[in-house]
Amino acid sequence: MTATNPTPTVAIIGSDGKMGQAVSTLAPERGWRVVSRIDAEHNAKGKGITRETLGGADIAIEFTTPEAAVDNVRASVAAGCPIIVGTTGWYDKLPTLSEWVEQQNGAMLTAPNFSLGVNVFEQVVERASELLRGMPGFDVHLVETHHAAKKDAPSGTALKLAKAAAKKLGREVPTTSIRTGSVPGTHQLVFDAPFEQIRLEHEARDRRVFAEGALVAAAWLIGKRGVFTMRDVLGLVSPTSSARVP
Repeated sequence: MTATNPTPTVAIIGSDGKMGQAVSTLAPERGWRVVSRIDAEHNAKGKGITRETLGGADIAIEFTTPEAAVDNVRASVAAGCPIIVGTTGWYDKLPTLSEWVEQQNGAMLTAPNFSLGVNVFEQVVERASELLRGMPGFDVHLVETHHAAKKDAPSGTALKLAKAAAKKLGREVPTTSIRTGSVPGTHQLVFDAPFEQIRLEHEARDRRVFAEGALVAAAWLIGKRGVFTMRDVLGLVSPTSSARVP
């Protein structure tokens, strides 16, 4: 953003999907101008993403499919556009892609969940797990519920929460995935003992919560170079953070 261009501009990759539509609707309400909408039909293997089709956007926001995400990132970064990636289910390729983005002096921010609340919830899970480590009699289980059309199970958020809890507990955390109806996303961590139970839960009531978080992350990423997560955005900087301002 500059004095001559006070309104940030965004390109939406996956504009035909539910999350793409949510971002497209919310962006103007949050002070953004949508300059490009790229749908799946016109973007096989990322070939629909160029400097021209991105419309000179300050940043791109990508919510598509696991099969398309890597190509979309490569095309956007190659076109000189930083990118927010909300697609999950492809993280086995994240280390290699992150290295490539760094080599290109590009910018990418990924998150399994852009809800600001759920990212704070992860810290609550870590702290509770730390306190209960070694506590006799407590079992633990993670239950996550999403809409029937969600492709990956467990969700990326569930995997991240289970990993956070397991690290502090010193043991694996079993996870149950439920896919039903139109549930945007619910994650519940249960600590159960013979005579008591602790339940920690985050419930997303509307998918716009993910769109809003993505726009917050997008505003933060503009002008930076490197590979980031929501920990960086919220000031919970990870040891691998590589924020650079050109």
